[in-house]
Amino acid sequence: MSLPLDAKIVLGAFTVSGIVHLVKPEVFKPLIPRQLPAHREIIVASGVAELVCAAGLALPATRRWAGYASAALLVGVFPGNVKMALDARRRGTPARQAATVARLPLQLPLIRGALRAGR
Repeated sequence: MSLPLDAKIVLGAFTVSGIVHLVKPEVFKPLIPRQLPAHREIIVASGVAELVCAAGLALPATRRWAGYASAALLVGVFPGNVKMALDARRRGTPARQAATVARLPLQLPLIRGALRAGR
């Protein structure tokens, strides 16, 4: 069975994002609440998780667990995306405010695509 388009988008997004997590982890620092320890380690671990999910989505034998793991990961990082949007609202440029808010509803089709891949 071929991977649906929305699941391919998740695979691509996780691949790119996972690489950026590892190469430029500072990009994701605004998503991590100050109260959590080991910000860099959390960022690197989530990047590795995205790459593992992307690899799992690419292989038919592992697609089921990878689809559900990808959906769970997207749900898990959603609070960080909300935090970043709220922070941008308080002290970001209008362009940053718009970008961080626009990113929030994009999580829903990504979650749907991940779940479709898991079926």
